[in-house]
Parts: sequence; structure tokens; C-alpha cells
Amino acid sequence: MTADAKARLETVLDREIELGQELAAVLDAERCALTGGCADAVAGRAAEKLELLGRLERLEAERLSLCGNTWEHDAATGAAAGRCETIRIRWRSLLAVMTRCRATNEVNGHIVNLRQGQVRELLDVLRGGPPTTYGPRGKTQATALRALARA
Repeated sequence: MTADAKARLETVLDREIELGQELAAVLDAERCALTGGCADAVAGRAAEKLELLGRLERLEAERLSLCGNTWEHDAATGAAAGRCETIRIRWRSLLAVMTRCRATNEVNGHIVNLRQGQVRELLDVLRGGPPTTYGPRGKTQATALRALARA
């Protein structure tokens, strides 16, 4: 890998790390919005998240084009051992940031799923559907007294 390609790759990795950190902050803000129940804030964070993911995808494509066969050849022959330590450090940092983003996004997804379930249950009650309760054996059973929608 040439010195110019290495410098460009380091720059791309630095930008990816920076965007990953921005994404982590947006995901944290999204979690706060989800638990706070503000739909407008959730929508705003989702838009920010999509914009950051698009930028990360473009950088990823650029990084892959910079790496190409040269990186694989250098790695296979050991020619890059000393020259690429800074790239390895950046790569590990990027992986750590993106791992954090994935974990936070999964938590946010669980919150969304819980909220959807709660909304479905509330709508069922309002529509007069049978509310779901748990019996003594832990199994669900539907028991309807009367519909709130008819009251």
C-alpha cells in the first residue's frame, strides 16, 4: 500500500469513527425520546440516524475501494506489518464504536417492540376485543367483560 493510499485510508477511518460516535449519540438520544414518549423527538432522531447511516455507507464504499487487492497482498506477504499499525488501531476503534451502536440500537428496538405491544393491547380494549390475562399456570386467556367502545 502506498503512503498516499495509507493516508487516505486513515482519513476515511477517522471520518467513519467520528460518524460512528455521532450515531452513538443519536441512538442514545433516540432511547431517551422513546422512553419519554415524545413522537416528534423519536421521528427526528430516526431522520438523523438515517442520514448518518447513509454517510457511513458512502465512507464504507470508499474504504473498501481504497483497501482493494493491495491491502490483501500486503497483509498476506507481511509487507504492511509496521506501516499499518495505525490503520489497525483505527479499525479496532471503529469496530468498538459500531459494536456500541449495534447494542444501543437493539435496546431501542426492544423498547419500540414493547411500546407497540402496549398500544396493540390498548387498542384491543378500546375496540372491545378480549383483554389478555394470565391464568394460574402462566398461560394467557382472553376474558371479555364488556367493550369500552360500546360504553
